[in-house]
Amino acid sequence: MRKFKVAVLKGDGIGPEIVDATLRVLDTVGEIFGVEFEYAEGLIGGVAIDETGDPLPDETLKLCKESDAVLLGAVGGPKWDDLPTDKRPEKGLLRIRKELDLYANLRPAKVWEPLIDSSPLKPEVVRGTDMLVVRELTSGIYYGEPRGIFNENGKRVGVNTMKYSEDEIRRVVRKAFEIALKRKKKLTSVDKANVLEVSGLWREVVEEESKNYPGVELEHLYVDNCAMQIVRRPSTFDVIVTGNIFGDILSDEAGVVVGSLGMLPSASVGDRYALYEPVHGSAPDIAGKGVANPIATILSAAMMLKYSFGMDEAAELVEKSIEETLKEGYRTPDIYSEGCKKVGTDEMTERIISNLRRLSS
Repeated sequence: MRKFKVAVLKGDGIGPEIVDATLRVLDTVGEIFGVEFEYAEGLIGGVAIDETGDPLPDETLKLCKESDAVLLGAVGGPKWDDLPTDKRPEKGLLRIRKELDLYANLRPAKVWEPLIDSSPLKPEVVRGTDMLVVRELTSGIYYGEPRGIFNENGKRVGVNTMKYSEDEIRRVVRKAFEIALKRKKKLTSVDKANVLEVSGLWREVVEEESKNYPGVELEHLYVDNCAMQIVRRPSTFDVIVTGNIFGDILSDEAGVVVGSLGMLPSASVGDRYALYEPVHGSAPDIAGKGVANPIATILSAAMMLKYSFGMDEAAELVEKSIEETLKEGYRTPDIYSEGCKKVGTDEMTERIISNLRRLSS
């Protein structure tokens, strides 16, 4: 029997609830496919601050490096808002990405037919949308030096530096090409090469790498045009690869286009490690009420099955089970609409597990 070790970081707010729900789904997947998932828990975020004084204790980092993948709930909440910036829960998240060298952030944006009316766009525009934004995560303008606010001729001047090395570009672009090969074989590279020299280098490297992937159709778009096309023709995109700041903006835009924040998973991957988490936050206002939507976290686990464990069939089964559950009309409060069946975290999870078993038989 194959065995995978998963570091489980439940975090704060609704994190423990949605992660526990996801582990039940993973255990069912394990039964169906003859795989064992071994879980080991670690602390991160506010709960880690409360117990250790550190948003990312060394023990947690060690656990993550000894695991095959990391499943994260959510971090943060008003309880820790008054702490110094370098001591807040979110710092644990930033540090773990850096320490594990998770240089590519994968953000799917898929329109689920039963939820198509959740999109702010017309159904005929968004129907069939299933894109993946691959954002470079550990370099670019958020990390470049020099940076800061300086005094120049008696006036304050703010400086940030957008900087990319050839190697930093090449590794994330290769990752995007490899992913595109397993999807619809189309890659859109987004830059601002008509204005920025760093984007000129980005485009050169993308063109060089494209020669290694002749089976993937490549298009280049300037970031402003891409932002417009995501709204005009979202269903025509497959994989989008771009730098840190452009990816930050475009992945959020794509998420709004599909309409349901509680349905958005993500992965942050490198060459050795990978971390999977929902896009939404810790939602402390509903923590402990049993109404949190577990689907984004379950979909994040489906990404883990696919990208870390090579279990494509299992990942597809999880997605189909979620779609079937939505078709049956079950909704947590965040995605509820008139005429549907409102359920809590536990019942939504059980309905998904039931469909998992039914579809696998």
